[in-house]
Amino acid sequence: MSDLAKPLYRVAQIRQAEQIAIQNLQIPSLQLMQSAGLAAFQILQQRWPQQTRISVFCGAGNNAGDGYVLASLAMKAAYSVEVFAIGAIDHLKGDALFCAQAFVQSGGVVKPWSDDSWVPSGVLVDALLGTGLNRQLDNNYAAVINAINAAELPVLAIDVPSGLQADTGCVLGTAIKADVTVTFVGLKSGLFTGQAADYCGEIIEADLDLPASIFNQLAVTANLLAKSKLAKRQRCAHKGHFGHLLLVGGNHGYSGAIRLAGEAALRSGAGLVTIATRQSHSGLLNIGRPELMCHGVEDLSQLQALIDKASVIVIGPGLGQDQWARVMFETVLSTDKPCVIDADALNLLAQQVCRRDNWILTPHPGEAGRLLGCANSTITSDRFAAVSALQQRFAGVCVLKGAGSLISDGQQIFVSTTGNPGMVSGGMGDVLSGIAGALLAQGLSLIDAAKLAVYVHGEAADRAVFDAGERGLLASDLLPYVRACLN
Repeated sequence: MSDLAKPLYRVAQIRQAEQIAIQNLQIPSLQLMQSAGLAAFQILQQRWPQQTRISVFCGAGNNAGDGYVLASLAMKAAYSVEVFAIGAIDHLKGDALFCAQAFVQSGGVVKPWSDDSWVPSGVLVDALLGTGLNRQLDNNYAAVINAINAAELPVLAIDVPSGLQADTGCVLGTAIKADVTVTFVGLKSGLFTGQAADYCGEIIEADLDLPASIFNQLAVTANLLAKSKLAKRQRCAHKGHFGHLLLVGGNHGYSGAIRLAGEAALRSGAGLVTIATRQSHSGLLNIGRPELMCHGVEDLSQLQALIDKASVIVIGPGLGQDQWARVMFETVLSTDKPCVIDADALNLLAQQVCRRDNWILTPHPGEAGRLLGCANSTITSDRFAAVSALQQRFAGVCVLKGAGSLISDGQQIFVSTTGNPGMVSGGMGDVLSGIAGALLAQGLSLIDAAKLAVYVHGEAADRAVFDAGERGLLASDLLPYVRACLN
């Protein structure tokens, strides 16, 4: 499985690239700023071709310089241009000051920001803060951002929506809600995970024509996840070639979770799927899905007999945390077979930490916090750090679910862009664990199974909401699309 995914960088790495361009390739920093402003203006023209009125909001750093370049180009193109500044122009430095002065010298007018005098219209351009923000916004910037968001007009963010931390995707108080974000040199890691999903809109990369040799010198923070294809099956294949997956879970009152995981595994191509669950409902689970082999299991010996026949195990969907769940969990952990650990199995793991090289962990932020012994807010404040910490502590492959799910094997981090808010309903994680287990059972490596499972899980949800919308999406709605996506 090969990745054609684009690399993601931290702000420090982007700055390193700019310094290489300036110092080693003798590209003037002013030229980079002018190229950024031109790229942003061209995207504005492409996305809103009928608009000839813009308002540009400029802050006190280099991001403002990009905004002044865009404003100058728009004025030359006969746009009606308003520029609002937070702070006086003479507080700017270097290239940003030069570009601001050039705008004024060409006839442009810079107005101090005042909510009372602004009449919103046209396209709004955010050139307030850029990538340098690493603390909570002050009141002046927060007021401007809130006014822009309240205007409900098209918004173009330059480099990163102001108020969004470019490395982590966290909102530092409030942030611009952009329709389009044009980001320069390389893609910033924080634009693709966590809260960023609600603020960036469409993300467009403008590399400013920097040569590839520069990027070869940079460390990559993560990669956007690209979809990989499964190998075509041979005509003489049989079910024994595609693994025997055992799913353990479905405690009293939670039989639906293990049923969803089992169906997802079947739809993902596992050769055989067995469910180990509570005796009281084991005979009901395969009603309507006779391909599931369901067994009532109440003690270690009954489970061990099923484990001996399996090639891969998924444990957690509907497992609970009572004595039965603990026996099931400890029995599975005593084996050396590849596993997917999800849901309550993760909560049990948090109580008895151990490391294994042959498992996939799939926590959401709350479960991740319990696994790492920290608050949910610590997880969400830096999802990249959190998924790395999970992998370091538990080994194997770790998936941190949520908007922009992250996958780490300790060497690389991958970021998924599939999925939608319709997925915030019960059972979605059970479907993911079933897909991941089935792909493992078919012979994929841990990292390849996790990557493809996460991508397809989100892609199936995206297809499922195409006609009917996000609200009311059920986990079971994904199942036919899972099959289609994998094929």
